[in-house]
Amino acid sequence: MTVSTTEHHGAQLDFSKDMSYGDYLQLDAILSAQKPLSPDHNEMLFIVQHQTSELWMKLMLHELHAAIANVAADRLPEAFKMLARVSRIMEQLVHAWDVLATMTPPEYSAVRPYLAKSSGFQSAQYRRIEFLLGNKNAAMLKPHEHRPDLLAQVQQAYEAPSLYDEVLKLMASRGITVPGSHTQRDWTQPYAADDGVKDAWLVVYRAPRDHWDLYQMGEELVDLEDAFRLWRFRHVTTVERVIGFKRGTGGTGGVSYLRKMLDVVLFPELWTLRTEL
Repeated sequence: MTVSTTEHHGAQLDFSKDMSYGDYLQLDAILSAQKPLSPDHNEMLFIVQHQTSELWMKLMLHELHAAIANVAADRLPEAFKMLARVSRIMEQLVHAWDVLATMTPPEYSAVRPYLAKSSGFQSAQYRRIEFLLGNKNAAMLKPHEHRPDLLAQVQQAYEAPSLYDEVLKLMASRGITVPGSHTQRDWTQPYAADDGVKDAWLVVYRAPRDHWDLYQMGEELVDLEDAFRLWRFRHVTTVERVIGFKRGTGGTGGVSYLRKMLDVVLFPELWTLRTEL
């Protein structure tokens, strides 16, 4: 007997015996993780925006760790792909603020009392990203002391060489003169700009064909920091738009604190050398 077209397609659409799309993506767990505490309609937006941002940050950390390992092993082509992906993830995070910006001050005020002291300031993933990109600050370990498991992860990023540290070490191993103060140092200390490091990058930028992959690395880092600056700036403007100059729920100065973060430069020599080219 010939199987009808309807029966045939029905057999194809029977997923009862195989892993389904929802099973693979653990959608039951993900889609049941939104638990608003307030009666306000707009809290769902607040939760989903922050949860999706944390998922993007998880991927960012996955890529950053791999990129740093590839730089340390002098495998730059692999690192370039990963860093380009990190920059594109940051673009996604910039646009996430556009969605949150549709929440008006009265709408946020209806939700805020239910947030208690929870704050993005306490994001362990964001802190690890900051540390991996070189913005080290011992005080930023404290918000995670109540969670030893998270503190251990943040501490590991704090104590390890940053992406930029590994790039400078690689440049030195290639025979480019980089100050020893920047290739052998206490990695927990904030990065300090140095004219000797700028001179090392000028060697690369003045003869790009002789140092093509390092030249490309320099531009990947600039692209990465450019995207990170946009992410930070959009954060500031969204917070100011939604809460004005109120203090943050985590106890920070809110907009005033975020504006100070706009002045942080991760890879300073790659910006200052442009004046001398």
